[in-house]
Amino acid sequence: MEKYQKYLLTGAVVLITFVAILLKYWDYVTNPWTRDGQVRAQVIQITPRVSGPIVKLPIKDNQLVKAGDLLFEIDPRTFEANLEQARAQLDETGDNYQALVQQVEVAKAMVEVSRAGITQARSAIKEMESTIEKNEAEYDRQRELLPRKATSQKAVDRAKANYEISIEQRKTALAALAQAKASLIQSEAELAEAKANLGAAGDANALIRAARAAVRQAELNLEFTQVRAPVDGYVTNLNLRLGSQAVENQPALALVDVNSFWVDGFFKETSIGNIRQGDKAVVTLMTYPDTPLEGSVDSLGWGIAQQDGSTGFELLPNISPTFEWIRLAQRVPVRIHLTNVPEEVELRVGTTCSVLVKTGTSDSEEEKPPVAAPRALQ
Repeated sequence: MEKYQKYLLTGAVVLITFVAILLKYWDYVTNPWTRDGQVRAQVIQITPRVSGPIVKLPIKDNQLVKAGDLLFEIDPRTFEANLEQARAQLDETGDNYQALVQQVEVAKAMVEVSRAGITQARSAIKEMESTIEKNEAEYDRQRELLPRKATSQKAVDRAKANYEISIEQRKTALAALAQAKASLIQSEAELAEAKANLGAAGDANALIRAARAAVRQAELNLEFTQVRAPVDGYVTNLNLRLGSQAVENQPALALVDVNSFWVDGFFKETSIGNIRQGDKAVVTLMTYPDTPLEGSVDSLGWGIAQQDGSTGFELLPNISPTFEWIRLAQRVPVRIHLTNVPEEVELRVGTTCSVLVKTGTSDSEEEKPPVAAPRALQ
């Protein structure tokens, strides 16, 4: 009996072990997994905004930098000179603006003088018309008195001369009025031209705004000579040297954002049917096979590039030959957000990993430590 108990106990242990292995294997079979995973991150192309030789390069390849740290500096002397020139141009523009303001004021004064001349000429015409009327009446009276010997021919001639002189004076006044009107037209035209040259008044003046914009652009260009890190990250593939020519709008180096790492798991299309956003995921890096990372499904890709039908030689569509008895499942990217990365784990863009998604856990609040995938599945 004891002999059979020994066999039964051994068989029970083997059976329990087999069942445990089977359940564990079933756990990794029923939950979608893939060995085609890749660590990704936002890679920022550091691009200078101005061109010039590099005079400062305080960084090294693969160095960790903080946001705001100086990456490199372009020779600022040219841009300092441009800034001084722009400031001088602004001062000159201010002086020119004041001169134009004075021209407008002078033109306004000339308009007022011309209007006063018109008023004066009209007043002189009225005065001459009154004098003409008076002299005409005197001339008529003297002519009536002459036949009666009540006046002399000399007095008649004097009255006639005064009458004719007053008529000529009226003509002169009319000419002065016409000249005053012409002067007013010219003064108003000069005023309009002066106002057009001046433009808007004060800070709204186009010349001043353009000069200030030039100063601001020169200030920005000088500021752009110092290229700083926009985020915390790792400098990667640094090929710059002191004296190298930085070219405007041409990428100079890459910066890997340390706060943007995620994992792309490329799952077969037959495995993504039950994957939902928020499902928990276990990521096992090939670099750290015994240190699983916690994550969750952030999103599933909505499309992949198609090779069949793409334009080929002579603009004809490319069609790959297929075998009816072999159907290869396409792979769809699933973005995994890493929720907990141990301090000893260093993520590197492009490294390989295995990804296991625990379907149906998007609403689960149960916290269990992640378990690394078996070596056979990694």
